[in-house]
Amino acid sequence: LTGVPREQRAFQYLLAHAIPGDPRHVLQTLDQWSYYCEHLSCVGPVKGRIVERLVRERAPQRVLELGTYCGYGTVLLAQGLPLGARLYTVEPDPCHAAVAEKVIRLAGFDEQTVELIVGPSEEVIPRLRARHGLAKADFVFMDHGKRCYLRDLRLLETHQLLAPGATVLADNVLFPGAPHFLQYAKTCGKYRCKVHRASLEY
Repeated sequence: LTGVPREQRAFQYLLAHAIPGDPRHVLQTLDQWSYYCEHLSCVGPVKGRIVERLVRERAPQRVLELGTYCGYGTVLLAQGLPLGARLYTVEPDPCHAAVAEKVIRLAGFDEQTVELIVGPSEEVIPRLRARHGLAKADFVFMDHGKRCYLRDLRLLETHQLLAPGATVLADNVLFPGAPHFLQYAKTCGKYRCKVHRASLEY
């Protein structure tokens, strides 16, 4: 009714309640908004713990996130990065990207640590090396359109953007589901697969 998008309303709530420069508090405040005000399609705290643990275990230097949305997953990834690491996050929707940019900077991450790239993933991936300087990704987090998962994984392979031993983490592969991606990952012989069971966010 106000004409203000839900994501922008969530950011206004962040401005009023979150501690600037404190990524954990920014995430907690977004969780509060999603639990008690309006649902956002963010990773959420339950699946977030899986993401945090994997980033801590892998300690990647170059991370690629496909699907920034409001920046929740970006902040979650960025707060666990080792010193000198860099995160590239790709969002096709300019309106969501505008909110995400503010959320990421509010959490305390500058452009040296997190680069937000606006555009469709199928157009961005082929130019990641030449235009953005990403030679190889050690860790990829897929949280965009489920129908894009397989296409984008194969694009990453085609353009040789996956470092040896890279981790590819994909959200919601069972529900709403990405069956073709899952089948390819399990049967192509290039990956060792593990399904992490979790509840839907919020």
